[in-house]
Amino acid sequence: MDFFDFHHHKKNMPNGIYNLDIEQIPTDIPYSIGIHPKDIDVNAVDRQFEWMKNRVSENCLAIGECGLDSFVETDQKIQEEVFLRQIRFANEVKKPIIIHCVRKFYEVISFKKYTEQPMIIHGFNKKERIAEDLLKNNFYLSFGKAVLYNLSLQNTLKITPLDKIFLETDNDDFSLEELYGKVSEIKGISLENLNKQIAENLETIKNG
Repeated sequence: MDFFDFHHHKKNMPNGIYNLDIEQIPTDIPYSIGIHPKDIDVNAVDRQFEWMKNRVSENCLAIGECGLDSFVETDQKIQEEVFLRQIRFANEVKKPIIIHCVRKFYEVISFKKYTEQPMIIHGFNKKERIAEDLLKNNFYLSFGKAVLYNLSLQNTLKITPLDKIFLETDNDDFSLEELYGKVSEIKGISLENLNKQIAENLETIKNG
């Protein structure tokens, strides 16, 4: 059984969404393209946007990862401006948005009003309360390795509807099949049906 890896950094994995690094040339596998908060160059933002706009092809499944991060040096206001520009670009090209968020969830929620495109928080590992607020605002949550051992996150996963879930490896080196197995166990659903549900979720976000 092939398992879909919603957000990863491995160039040789066709069944998933490969996250392009800044200024990288797209590969021939499905990818996402965006300006990560840590990569914002305040002296070359327009050039970075040109790179992004000129690299959207048929294989581009999403804009991102983009978002807000309280730990990076880039000024918060500039992060918000770059995030909003990417949201507006996603509206133009009708692509879902993969969001990187560190300690800025309520700010990210406030940006939801600028788009009808699906927004997916990648690598979600926070408590139920934050998950509930995101789900209430129609966000999707993509879970990674932490689900295998974090009991609090497993409880968060339990309250997350199946039609709002994705699974990913991100930068971690572990078995994606193991993650799918753990999630199927927590959600009380067969591996086959979980895989089918993720595929349906993917079709839903592709169609806006």
